[in-house]
Amino acid sequence: MIKKKKDTKQSPSLWPLSPRAGDADSLSILAENLQPVFDRIIDDERLDNSISPQFTRIYLPLAEWIARKHNDKPIVIGINGAQGSGKSTICKILKQLLSQAFGKSVIELSIDDLYLSRQRREELANKIHPLFKTRGVPGTHDIQYALKIFSTLLDRSDDLTIKIPVFDKAIDDLLPEQDWLSVNNDVDIILFEGWCVGAQAQESDQLQLAVNQLEVIEDADLIWRTYINKQLNENYQKLFSYIDYQVMLKVPDMRSIFEWRSLQEKKLATSCSENESSMKHVMSEQELKRFIMHYERITRSTLEEMPNRADVVLQLDHHHQVCDVKIK
Repeated sequence: MIKKKKDTKQSPSLWPLSPRAGDADSLSILAENLQPVFDRIIDDERLDNSISPQFTRIYLPLAEWIARKHNDKPIVIGINGAQGSGKSTICKILKQLLSQAFGKSVIELSIDDLYLSRQRREELANKIHPLFKTRGVPGTHDIQYALKIFSTLLDRSDDLTIKIPVFDKAIDDLLPEQDWLSVNNDVDIILFEGWCVGAQAQESDQLQLAVNQLEVIEDADLIWRTYINKQLNENYQKLFSYIDYQVMLKVPDMRSIFEWRSLQEKKLATSCSENESSMKHVMSEQELKRFIMHYERITRSTLEEMPNRADVVLQLDHHHQVCDVKIK
């Protein structure tokens, strides 16, 4: 990827809250000291250097806002964003800033790593509906184990350790348990990200009208979307009840989701180009369009209703940059 020359001009802050008296200078010093960390993240993630000005405009103020929310007990920050919106990137940035600038112990947890194994999804597809073979929608995550993870991490009564699953999208399956990550409950902040994190179920009458051709052709009897909605309304709300503060990356439209998710697929293809078995699970353009249709209903619903209740909304423009910030 060809990177643009870094813009070194100071940009006006988009953050709507002013620092407390005496904190502005401290944030300025932190920004100067942590700029190399931010630059390293850009390099490691192969990001365009054009996001560099957002370090002081968005990421550092957001990290400070989160750090202020933490007192004695661990807190959970839910980070919602459609496919390709940059959830994992913002989590990596926030984890570094919260640990290095504010001395917090931070764990990143993605709802993607809570997917059911391919075998269990196939069993669900055979039992409920064939569309459940595809990962992503509510019903294809191991919610019971997810509840166990949060219960363990938030329990300060004793030193506890739990394993975090690792899902490999290149093979569309969970890695063996010996490759999972072991974490302990000595944690201040959990960054919990995912495309449907914090989403709410729809009213039953909203399920009647199909949102795309996938629903028209392959879910004409509404079995698939009804089951998803029921899962979202019941088991997933138990999981989302652990969230203390909700952050939303709000994409401009569905077209942007396809374009940005396509870039992710190209990165995935590059990373596994020498592995023939992994390449089998890299999607073509048509496969990707169909894949995104699985997510479309909840994505559209969340874009409409979540901005009214999220604690922080980061509005993205068509260039993948944060162009506005709203705080509840």
